[in-house]
Amino acid sequence: MERLEEWRQLLAAGKYFKVVCGAGHEVEADVERLAYVYTLAGCNGFDVSAKPEVVEACGRGIQAAAEVAPAMGLNLGVRPFITVSVGMPGDHHVRKAVISSDCVACDLCIPACPTAAITVDLVVVDPLCIGCGRCEAVCPPAAAAIRWRHDAKSLRSILPACLQAGAESIELHAAVADEQATLAEWQVVNDCLPDGLVSLCLDRHYLSNHDLLERIRRAHAVAGNRMMLQADGVPMGGVAGSGWKATLQAVAMADVIERELKARDPRFRHLPVVLSGGTNRGTGQLAARCGVPFAGIAMGSQARRLVQGGLQDIKVGRVDTAIKKLVAEASDMIKTTLAISELC
Repeated sequence: MERLEEWRQLLAAGKYFKVVCGAGHEVEADVERLAYVYTLAGCNGFDVSAKPEVVEACGRGIQAAAEVAPAMGLNLGVRPFITVSVGMPGDHHVRKAVISSDCVACDLCIPACPTAAITVDLVVVDPLCIGCGRCEAVCPPAAAAIRWRHDAKSLRSILPACLQAGAESIELHAAVADEQATLAEWQVVNDCLPDGLVSLCLDRHYLSNHDLLERIRRAHAVAGNRMMLQADGVPMGGVAGSGWKATLQAVAMADVIERELKARDPRFRHLPVVLSGGTNRGTGQLAARCGVPFAGIAMGSQARRLVQGGLQDIKVGRVDTAIKKLVAEASDMIKTTLAISELC
């Protein structure tokens, strides 16, 4: 079976689970370890920074997992698909924090950062910064010392290099109001990958429901049935919490798309919608209880946090008690997250 058809079948069955390593997370060793653990746990997708070296690191982790799986008694099934993420200027997924000279050295941002990207000298380590905004949230209003810099990439040069390095899909994060610029970047993404699945990640921060649906229609006119949609309820919402409220907006956004677009227009009936933004163990269950179908679930903060404590002790390619423990925990999380309970 061809890879594209394998992917379509996973999406049609609602069994696609993607770990978001972070569009701004460019520490290759960490990405390799995440890919190693979560491939063994049954994950079938990874979302990584659009940097060829990071794509290759993810591929090494996947390959190492495939090689040791038999010794662990695991049948991995479909080899995970690697997606690279790029974003529009202003989108939080592809921005980097900068601490300005207004900083009062209160140090509140240091423990607030979920990736330890801020040093004791109050310097932001770019490869670790994922643009989540937690540092800005705790920065005293009187200082307002956090600034943002767009992590610009030349798409027409970087995307082909990422595909050559092993990526199979491209995702454009377009949480911005500028419709014309978004569609222009979307065209570039499609030009770079004319025969594969391409994903558009949207949220409702700037878009009304009407504008959201119109943007999807225009994007679909470019990509056709190669298009996937990522419904980003609360972008990076998994950093803040793991309860029902954290994942509510992802399900609500998918509901709008289902009722107002997919159910009304045959062209969109088979459009895969992946839930993201605040996703956690309760996401699949909440969607099922609300009668909202989904093609898969993408999880970033919660997935990374689950294995964070033991990740640095993992040696890729080695099977020991530490890796077995992390794999068991990650596997349980994936199964719980995707589980569909009876409607009540």
